[in-house]
Amino acid sequence: MSEPTPPTVALIGATGYGAQHWRSIDALQRAGRVRLVAVCDTRPLSEEEAGPAVPVHTDHREMLAATRPDIVVVSTPPHTHLPIALDAVAAGADLLLEKPPVTSLADHDRLARALCDAGRICQVGFQAQGSHALATLRDAIRTGRLGQVTGVAAAGTWIRDDAYYARSPWAGRRSVDGRPVVDGALVNPFAHTLMLGLDLVRAAAEGAVPTRFTLERYRTRQIEVEDTACLRVEFTAGPPLLIAVTLSAAEFREGDMIVHGTEGSAVLEYPTDRLLLTPTPAADSDGVAVPGGAGAAASGERTGLLANLLDHRRDPSGVALLAPLDAARDFTALVEAILAAPAPTLIPVGNRHLRHDSGSPAWVIDGVDAAVAAAATSMRTYADLGLPWTTEPYPGALS
Repeated sequence: MSEPTPPTVALIGATGYGAQHWRSIDALQRAGRVRLVAVCDTRPLSEEEAGPAVPVHTDHREMLAATRPDIVVVSTPPHTHLPIALDAVAAGADLLLEKPPVTSLADHDRLARALCDAGRICQVGFQAQGSHALATLRDAIRTGRLGQVTGVAAAGTWIRDDAYYARSPWAGRRSVDGRPVVDGALVNPFAHTLMLGLDLVRAAAEGAVPTRFTLERYRTRQIEVEDTACLRVEFTAGPPLLIAVTLSAAEFREGDMIVHGTEGSAVLEYPTDRLLLTPTPAADSDGVAVPGGAGAAASGERTGLLANLLDHRRDPSGVALLAPLDAARDFTALVEAILAAPAPTLIPVGNRHLRHDSGSPAWVIDGVDAAVAAAATSMRTYADLGLPWTTEPYPGALS
């Protein structure tokens, strides 16, 4: 249903993933639900990129002053999120803020206070939270269909070549201009798996808060962050969470969320949102349950985060935000802990090799695909599995 006077929207960060936000805004505008009043990018956009009808700015403060949008979508590098978000809130806008929203709890709480003081709202760009299959899985956990949940895991094997790390000045960096970026596997490429894992643990034990963690971080090239990681998190209540991921795989596997239970298991495949929910999951050659067997449900349906934000604005008490800022506080706590952890270990040359079939060289860690699968299946870290390239996990506590 179109609104009598559609709210105005401005986009800050129009290239990269911002282009996807632009397409979403355009679709909602064609449906009469919003009106795009401006885009902003530090790189000047051509008329072909922007179109003749959209005002283009290179300074977000100038744009905010000129247009006073109702909603601002922020899709800029992580280290720029807080100042831009605070400026948008001060200008009277609600936010759709890309992930990770901020990189410290102090910044998280500062943004939360600014939103509260201004009476504004913030949706964080964890688009997987709009998955209808995720809602089905949460319900299965809460109603006991899987029995007692004994563990939640995530497995992902991606391939990222040298060109990936040359995509921007902040790629592979720990910080830029003194501000944390943390462009590592856990916080940026696989941020959705970490957020989904926290969500599923809370479904198993309402109010579960992360208390302790062990972390392994590895790299295959001269970067400041990890391209391969294993994170195990313990909570005040409920099952542990284990995230096993790599950007240095032999074969691409988008990502699976795996729930282990005493009476069944579940696998949610990201981003297809195919869900396998059976007492005895099917398994692939590596021993990890995969969607597609008996009990599988194919559902690519998602509620878009901007559409949900619009619905919430219109009916705050009847429509909850799918990814509100306060729900991401535990995520931010883990981001802060990862940032404070020791630098990632360089994988020895004897345990990795270069592949050249993608047009740009890409490092592959020998056996990492099987290691990721085994970790997620057994809820054990790479070091616990005794892999030859591992080091002692870093233990930490969360306040």
